[in-house]
Amino acid sequence: MGLVGILFVTALSVVVSFADIATEDGVLVITKDNFEQAVKDHSYILIEFYAPWCGHCKALAPEYAKAAKALEEEGSKIKLGKVDATIESELAEKNGVRGYPTLKFYRNGSPIDYSGGRQADDIVSWLSKKTGPPAKDLPSVDEAKALIDASDVVVIGFFKNPESEDAKVFMDVAQSIDEQVFGISSDDKVFDEYEAKDGTVILFKKFDEGRSVYDSEIDAEKLKEFIAVHSLPLVVDFSQQTAQKIFGGEVKSHLLAFISKEAGDYDKYVEGIKTSANKYRGKILFVTVNIDESDHERILEFFGMKKEDVPAMRIIKLEQDMAKYKPENPELSEENVLEFVTAFFEDRLKRHLLTEDLPEDWDKKPVKVLVGTNFYEVAHDKSKNVLVEFYAPWCGHCKQLVPIYDKLGEKYESDENVVIAKMDATANELETINIKSFPTIILYKKETNEAVEYNGERTLEGLSKFIDSDGAYGQAAEEVQEEDEDDDVPRKDEL
Repeated sequence: MGLVGILFVTALSVVVSFADIATEDGVLVITKDNFEQAVKDHSYILIEFYAPWCGHCKALAPEYAKAAKALEEEGSKIKLGKVDATIESELAEKNGVRGYPTLKFYRNGSPIDYSGGRQADDIVSWLSKKTGPPAKDLPSVDEAKALIDASDVVVIGFFKNPESEDAKVFMDVAQSIDEQVFGISSDDKVFDEYEAKDGTVILFKKFDEGRSVYDSEIDAEKLKEFIAVHSLPLVVDFSQQTAQKIFGGEVKSHLLAFISKEAGDYDKYVEGIKTSANKYRGKILFVTVNIDESDHERILEFFGMKKEDVPAMRIIKLEQDMAKYKPENPELSEENVLEFVTAFFEDRLKRHLLTEDLPEDWDKKPVKVLVGTNFYEVAHDKSKNVLVEFYAPWCGHCKQLVPIYDKLGEKYESDENVVIAKMDATANELETINIKSFPTIILYKKETNEAVEYNGERTLEGLSKFIDSDGAYGQAAEEVQEEDEDDDVPRKDEL
């Protein structure tokens, strides 16, 4: 073989090596060696940057593979890829990855952040919106049926004149909602098949009543609200896949029913909840939480509950700093659920604040222990400067602070003007204080009870200067500790 032949074979082998990107479950396996080629070869590609140990990534994996398969079966040009960011750390850093999973959509080489849901239908719908018309034209019954059968939720607008103002409003709404699949039809046979009138919008779903009809005036905000409410089941089962829809939706009041599937009667409880869910649909979201899932233990902790308390229910109001409400009667019966929710809407419930029992030796050590019942008495003692650390038992930064904070307590133990205290903010709540991250350190100044938050270095010297300066030192040093270094209070989608 001559030199030209050798060069040709070499060049061909390079092309083949670029083209043959390995796949797992239909998802391209992207590395630093094939990333640029993958983005170049595929005009539309969604890439997930993940970590093998990440729980959210593990939950996403089957849905991601399902989405890849669905796109392949419909002959779509859209591809899905994934990058193990723990191995390809340089590639992840180059693409601005700050947490897991991070999904980025590359359209003709230009990246945009993925903002859709974590279920296969959500992924496919979001990608379809970014690469095609907001609503698919449905000129026949067969095409309408195919669209409806392909997804759990499909929204179809029926308009005799697709250029009418109402049809344009519908298309604008479709463009603004990435999570759902939309279709539009002006065909008489499609109208007849689904018993639709001109200007009707029907939401088809594979759960509950099967379809919901919007036949009011075509108003963008009202239509969005209708879709948001009816695209979720009457009673939603909490999971990592549904969390975003639950906490990111328009309905900000939620009833959470804590049930053990292993204990039985799960379906019986759900059926009982549906009475209230039907009556208050669109006003409060009804969510079941299976406490047998280890990932859900944190939710029980957040509500100050234990597994032996289940079955039980709570209401949470996101718009009021996640205010919690507890029923007087813990029974999860149809009648009691309805009474609890009705009392909530009639403003007959008092906010439930978590508090631990006050330990007998709470003031015996240099660092005093505060709970919900003694906090104000101690922290608002106007004769003293009171420094309080709000911590979480699981917080790594809080654990690192323990020996320093203990030494701080010893240093000021004999000072009659200073109290060093701490409070477990996961087990004790205060109506006037909303803790955003752990640890949070606040000085309550004597005479005025003015609260000054500490933002300096978490050292014995720094904390001492903060106290001795009457809260002047360290209160404005915002740059000293970056927010993402702290342990945040559990996010809404991780509850």
